[in-house]
Parts: sequence; C-alpha cells; structure tokens
Amino acid sequence: MKTLTKEIQDSITPIMALELLKAGNQRFTNNLKVNRNLLQQANETSDGQHPFAVILSCIDSRTSAELIFDQGLGDVFSVRIAGNIVNEDILGSMEFACKVAGAKIIVVLGHTKCGAVKGACDHVEMGNLTALLSKIRPAVDDETTVKENRNSSNGDFVEKVASINVKRTVRSIMERSPILKEMIDNGSIGIVGGNYDVTSGEVEFYSDATIIK
Repeated sequence: MKTLTKEIQDSITPIMALELLKAGNQRFTNNLKVNRNLLQQANETSDGQHPFAVILSCIDSRTSAELIFDQGLGDVFSVRIAGNIVNEDILGSMEFACKVAGAKIIVVLGHTKCGAVKGACDHVEMGNLTALLSKIRPAVDDETTVKENRNSSNGDFVEKVASINVKRTVRSIMERSPILKEMIDNGSIGIVGGNYDVTSGEVEFYSDATIIK
C-alpha cells in the first residue's frame, strides 16, 4: 500500500474516499489487513502529510479508526472524544484537515454499547463529564419511540440514541462551520455518519446522514 502523496490525495474524490474506507473495513472484518511497512511510512511522511479522510469517533478503546478501516500512517486524521460530539476545537481541527490539509471526507462514527451514550441516557452527572454528556442529551430527548425503560438497561434505546447522536453531529458540523458547509455544498468534500459494531467489527454508514456530490 503506497504512502499518500499530494498527487494521490488530489486524485481522490469524496466518493472514492468513502469507498476506500468501506474496503478497509471489509478487510478488517475478514482479517485480511494490508501488509504495511509502517516504519517506511513514518519516514515517507516525515516532511508532510496528505490524509484523505478525517474521522470523528469515540475514545472507546475498541474504536481505533486506523484499525477499523485498515489504514496506515498518514492516511487519516483521527479525532476522538467520548460520545463523538463536536465543539469549537474539533470543528477547527476539521476545518484544518479539509480546507488546509486536503482531506476529502468527514466521517462521524458512533459505536454500539457506547458508555458515553449510556451515561447520557442515565442522566449521569460527574465533574467535567456532566458538560460533555449534556451535548448528547438532545439525542436522548429526540428519541421518542421508546416509552418505557429509557435508560442504559435498555439496549435498544441506547442504540437508537447513539444513531440519533451521530446524525445530530453531522448536522451540527454543517450548521456550525460555514467553511465545511461550503466545501460540502460545492462537492470538494463529503460528510457521512455511521456506526461501528463492537461485536462484529462492521461499520454501517447511514444513507440519511450522507452528503456526497
């Protein structure tokens, strides 16, 4: 697998970027990861980087984007925070990744059995975690199909909230970053939401949270 160069990055479209991620996840689930010389990639990227994607995922130890999508050094910008939420710092990082460094797609990746989502469902309050979970709470409120046991003991409720949270984050990125919205609108980049299954290793991309032109 070649180390990404500016020329290769420029040739990748948002649609191609999504297909690269899908193919990588398929390799991961089939245990057929590409054999990379990571030390060589470290050397070849020492003077610059040209990733094709920026992936916002959870800090959960099971959700490393590079592993899930079978990518190497210099291939993706990885942004990780509990509950895959956004704030000004993350939005700024994404703007750098896309507008300055040339990434072609933004992925918001939630996952099954998410502790942060469970915490929001249970109205957990603890130190600075309280403020973080408050950013997931709107997704809890938006889930209206479950009428009873609206807490972490209800696995179906948790997964529905996690999905809503991803889609809210996709919308929030476009609403809060004029730079990224303009790039999405003109087709320079794409944005997609998805969910990683911690049991199967499979990533499901949401068609109703995908904007690629």
